[in-house]
Amino acid sequence: MLFVCYPKCTTCQKAKKWLVAHEIQFVERHIAEDKPSYEELKEWHAKSGLPLKKFFNTSGGLYKEMKLKDKLPTMSEEEQLQLLSTNGMLVKRPIVVDGDKVLVGFKEADYEGLK
Repeated sequence: MLFVCYPKCTTCQKAKKWLVAHEIQFVERHIAEDKPSYEELKEWHAKSGLPLKKFFNTSGGLYKEMKLKDKLPTMSEEEQLQLLSTNGMLVKRPIVVDGDKVLVGFKEADYEGLK
């Protein structure tokens, strides 16, 4: 299982604590130092079943600075994926990739399905 996170993020810390408490093995990856590639994001988006907007860190400073709330609706999915792959801080976290299952963010009820 891959756990993509930003260590200073409190949501990521909660998710990691949950995984450790439930003795779930994972490989941790720092999203800013090792940002997801276009190919990874495309695959994760397809497996997640989520709208692509859910992959954007809408509460992040960079998202607001780039005024993406206004720009995303006019961008194609391809353009959005390319943009996400340019900077890990644009990507919502944590992301858990476990085979065909991809979770974005941390909701305990969703994580229950990982056991």
